[in-house]
Amino acid sequence: MATGWPAVLTDSGVRLRPLRRRDGRVWLALRAANSAWLAPWEASSPVPVVGPAPTFGNFVHTLAVQARQGTTLPFAVDLDGALVGQLTVSGITYGSLCSATIGYWVSQHVAGRGVTPTAVALATDHCFQELGLHRMEINIRTENGPSLRVVEKLGFRDEGLRRRYLHIAGSWRDHRSFALTTEDVPGGLLARWHAGPANPPEG
Repeated sequence: MATGWPAVLTDSGVRLRPLRRRDGRVWLALRAANSAWLAPWEASSPVPVVGPAPTFGNFVHTLAVQARQGTTLPFAVDLDGALVGQLTVSGITYGSLCSATIGYWVSQHVAGRGVTPTAVALATDHCFQELGLHRMEINIRTENGPSLRVVEKLGFRDEGLRRRYLHIAGSWRDHRSFALTTEDVPGGLLARWHAGPANPPEG
């Protein structure tokens, strides 16, 4: 099992825990209820996908294998005990880079309640403190206002535009890249989030 996994991280009613097969019914219902809310930001394949779509069980199994390999942390996001979204730390790399990328989604009914910033702060601190990573990155479509507000609140540094970075909703889309390193949050990102909206780091 990878260092730092499985993990359960909690703060102020928000809990990150491993995504499980038994989450399938609620997860699928959330995705269906939020299809219009999430569709503009959904990753897509640039080549036609043949064959049946993977089941939720297949999806969780793939993530679990990646977690055991130490490349991914697939978290369910709970609020007050109810599943409301997902946060995945992916592309975990050690050596001279020591970096990873965070992606997330939450149900529209909890948007604006601090769930996503808290979840991102919990995951970032876990990666810095338990996995020993040095840098965390979040890539966001330029049109995605809610996600841009998350990184603004947390003080992630804007590192510029990546043109046609990811295939999203059927086309190659520009993204802005945001990052933090351990030097940016010596006392932890969660503590800084609790202290109030951050000023973006200089440089």
